[in-house]
Amino acid sequence: MRFLTVLVSVAALFAFNASTVGVSAVLLDLDLGHILGLDFTERTHYNAPIEPWRNGASPGWYIGQHPERHPKLFCLVGIICKILDLFPGLPKCPKKPVPPKPTPTPTGTAPYPTPTLPADGYEQTFTNLTGATQGEGYLTFGLVDTIPDCKAFCDTVKGCIFANTYNDVNGKDGSTQLTCSLFSRCHDASTATNTGGQTQPDGSVNYIRNSNGWCKK
Repeated sequence: MRFLTVLVSVAALFAFNASTVGVSAVLLDLDLGHILGLDFTERTHYNAPIEPWRNGASPGWYIGQHPERHPKLFCLVGIICKILDLFPGLPKCPKKPVPPKPTPTPTGTAPYPTPTLPADGYEQTFTNLTGATQGEGYLTFGLVDTIPDCKAFCDTVKGCIFANTYNDVNGKDGSTQLTCSLFSRCHDASTATNTGGQTQPDGSVNYIRNSNGWCKK
């Protein structure tokens, strides 16, 4: 079982109470695939080797608050995030944004003003289409709870500058989660040609809705 392998490996690594630097040195001498139970690297498109518009495609990972709903997926939560943090160059689990500290008014007597959240660095290239991006520069795809989670994950994936978020209705094992597809090239609405049409094991046919494109500025 994948997570049993992870837990056993991690327990062995941390049993001697090594420092983070020491653990990193040990990890670098090990095969990451044996630690995680799969090849979560660029060469396998981070466990999603088949593009989402092709038959047989399957999401390579899940990021969100409900890993129990996705027992078949590699869930980036908990100890998995700590392991990935120890490997330079690998994707990381999205971190919760830290809101800016409110600034008191000059008199110090009025309520703190509402802080303005910083821009996330992404420009929307298309919105609410019924087709997902099918184009060059495919990196990986998985499932997320929110659009910010998808963008934050893109920020940690090598070469990622474009995220396509959409609902793959009836597809991807029937999941209602948001699909997050990442690319090394930005795309516009002209590449949103993946409209679904793939027959599922239960006989249903998938289709795309709420497709949005996000290009890193």
